[in-house]
Amino acid sequence: MDTPEAYIRWFSELGMGDVPSVGGKNASLGEMVRELGGRGVRVPDGFAITAAAYRATLDRAGAWKQLHAALDGLDPGNVADLARRAAQARAIVYDSALPPELEDGILQGWRRLHAEYGDGLTVAVRSSATAEDLPDASFAGQHESFLHVDEAGLVDSVRRCFASLFTDRALVYRSENGFDHFKVYLSVGVMKMVRSDLASAGVMFTLDTETGFRDVVFLTGAYGLGENIVQGTVDPDEFYVFKPLLRQGTRTVLRRTLGGKEIRMVYAPAGASPVTRNEPTGAAERGRFCLEDEAVLELAETALRIEDHYSARAGHPVPMDIEWARDGIDGKLYIVQARPETVASRKTNAEVDEYRLEAKGRLLATGRAVGGRVASGKARVIADVGALGEFEPGEILVATTTMPDWGTVMKSAAAVVTDRGGRTCHAAIVAREIGVPALVGCGDATTAIRTGDDVTVSCAEGDAGHVYAGRLPFRHTAIDVAALPMPCTRIMVNIGNPDTAFRTRFLPNDGVGLARMEFIVAEHIRIHPMALVHPEKITDPAVRAAIERLTRDAPSPADYFVRELSEGVGTIAAAFWPKPVIVRMSDFKTNEYASLLGGAVFEPLEANPMLGFRGAARYTHPAYAEGFALECRAMRRVREEMGLSNLRLMIPFCRRVEEAESVLRTMAEHGLERGKNGLEVYVMCEIPNNVIRIDDFARLFDGFSIGSNDLTQLVLGVDRDSDIVAFDFDERDPGVLEMLRQAIAGAKRNGRHVGICGQAPSDYPEVARYLVEQGIDSISLNPDSVVATVRALVDVERGLGIAPRGRQVLAP
Repeated sequence: MDTPEAYIRWFSELGMGDVPSVGGKNASLGEMVRELGGRGVRVPDGFAITAAAYRATLDRAGAWKQLHAALDGLDPGNVADLARRAAQARAIVYDSALPPELEDGILQGWRRLHAEYGDGLTVAVRSSATAEDLPDASFAGQHESFLHVDEAGLVDSVRRCFASLFTDRALVYRSENGFDHFKVYLSVGVMKMVRSDLASAGVMFTLDTETGFRDVVFLTGAYGLGENIVQGTVDPDEFYVFKPLLRQGTRTVLRRTLGGKEIRMVYAPAGASPVTRNEPTGAAERGRFCLEDEAVLELAETALRIEDHYSARAGHPVPMDIEWARDGIDGKLYIVQARPETVASRKTNAEVDEYRLEAKGRLLATGRAVGGRVASGKARVIADVGALGEFEPGEILVATTTMPDWGTVMKSAAAVVTDRGGRTCHAAIVAREIGVPALVGCGDATTAIRTGDDVTVSCAEGDAGHVYAGRLPFRHTAIDVAALPMPCTRIMVNIGNPDTAFRTRFLPNDGVGLARMEFIVAEHIRIHPMALVHPEKITDPAVRAAIERLTRDAPSPADYFVRELSEGVGTIAAAFWPKPVIVRMSDFKTNEYASLLGGAVFEPLEANPMLGFRGAARYTHPAYAEGFALECRAMRRVREEMGLSNLRLMIPFCRRVEEAESVLRTMAEHGLERGKNGLEVYVMCEIPNNVIRIDDFARLFDGFSIGSNDLTQLVLGVDRDSDIVAFDFDERDPGVLEMLRQAIAGAKRNGRHVGICGQAPSDYPEVARYLVEQGIDSISLNPDSVVATVRALVDVERGLGIAPRGRQVLAP
């Protein structure tokens, strides 16, 4: 017989060894209070009502026989019968009176918390199953929690938590994962309510949830109580912090994305039911981040302490899934839950799945991609839970949001699309766990897509995913990169989109040979740099309004450019850390710059922009010098403030030696002096004059990257933008090959690195062979051609008597 003392245990008395007694959630809270409370991990005080109390309640009520009668022979696939049996089981448990000594212990616990926190105390009453948060299973969201509970409602909330062991979704989850309904018991946690209704709350992971990349803390947040983020009813802010440099004391946010934060969950007026309600978020709050950088970094450091502790305890790395809340009264940040992450952390990255669309259709919706896959099917728009019975397996589920008890339907869906939610909401978490692609936070998917429409959901194009009209063809390839031998020639990748960096880094590579700045400017910044330096010159009211909207959360328009560019480039540099990442300074043509917001004011009209005001010629020219200064500020921030010293810079389309000298002087004036703090500066070798005068250019630069596209254009006199003469554009022409030979020989003669970042070695095996024969140091490839080219180069080198250098060691 259990004693009354076995029914109530305070967090300070608990640890992870107490899971059988208090469940995973309460055991983890106790572990943090006991072991990490003195190391900066702040957890609200509270106590656990043990599984023994749950058993004693049902024992004394004689409820077990009734529960068996209700649940024996349960078929979780029969939705209607499941709902009937689950409701019956919950009623049996709820009607079981708590033993008097248990009820008295709960109220004594309340009085102790009241003495600690004073008048105005309310508590969160949270379920904690004894099989919860295990390394191979997560019961997250399966059972009920109750917020803002006062003394009068405390006992009733505990009874409701006990009953929630038999929610429909919990019964289905246990059935599908092999748990016995009568051997999983429920503990309840009672903890001081953090007043995040007056501030903000969210979720953070100690890895990237999409790719399994373990060198970042990924944090989401929104205003109000955190339930909206978990339920997916709000589009949250997102932040990344780079763990390796944070551990070394470099405290900067790696990257951030402003979420819509359309609503916030707050407490309803006293006596109202339910006790919480949603209210619209004001425009000013929506336009700024819910956390300042210092708070993001404090949370990230806390996440590292938690991860380090659990990893040390387990004897191996344990990525964590952590809930946080900020109290709007004391302003402090609290950890309200931590558990092992059970989906992304299972990725071995020895095999890389590649999904690639082979056609594009009419764009219907855009949101945040979950799962990195592509799926096609008929859409089914679910306006309310009553319509779930109409859903057919293999359809695309489209809804405003999903709820925890939709798990069975989601499991049969080809893909899930929601109007609301971020990448840590319920829809995203369940989709990852069951391996279904999901697109969340689309805003208007339920109106843009109709039931019965054939659609394709693509989550394979970076962080932003898309829904296209029609069933589009796509290719899926599974690549065993662990078994891939590497050639002696260094293999690097070309990349422009930071959204794809974490995924791309798992391909076999020696770093980034070409990081294109233009993608970040065009897709993330979207504003001409000079329009940010001189916003007063923008006279079009619509353009001015668009620029003000994009830059509203930055101290100044110029600061917006520096922040966005540095965080985009920094994300790429962090993804491949500590391998070299060569970033090419801007190489827009005038027609491309003119298409940016405000660009038409600052760009001339040129007959042939391909040969005009581009590359190095712009950097010291009065028409763009202030824009180049912003580029330099951003790159200096990446290297110095963000600490990503693996960043190297490269100057494109540098026509003359004198031009190179002027650009390097200007960069030094902006704090980017070649050789200082290990800074290496490369130059694109893409103009015949770069080859002819390679000895002089070698004196100024640390290395060369051959741009075979422009070099071919200028050797053959073919405008590569012209379809009419496209037949004359051929990198295999003997004249082009001779230029390649001279460039490689000249670089080697001067002891400089030489690589190539053009398309030729990807398209033509004979060009790849020629480059290897000439002794090129590295070949930089588009991600989709890396594996095929690696295999081809290994064969080429073997044919030349060169043995592979072995297989690449895959980092987690």
